[in-house]
Amino acid sequence: MAIEVVTKEDLQQFRVQLINDIKQLISPQETVVDKQWLKNSEVKKILNVSSNTIQRLRIAGKLRSSKIGGVHYYRYADIEKMLNVD
Repeated sequence: MAIEVVTKEDLQQFRVQLINDIKQLISPQETVVDKQWLKNSEVKKILNVSSNTIQRLRIAGKLRSSKIGGVHYYRYADIEKMLNVD
């Protein structure tokens, strides 16, 4: 079994490629989605995270939401900003 060493530069390249892939995946949705507010389930699909992760981001103040009738809504622009952070 061969051992491979992963460097910080390798991880950085992987991160950049992953972000680019995610942008390409959601790019077609940007033209279709003209909704300004997204529900939790939609945000989970876009960010590919769990409900708990969204809750942690909300509590940490990294993801703003508006709660209406017990349902959290997130601005689409805020989700885009999270994806565009380099």
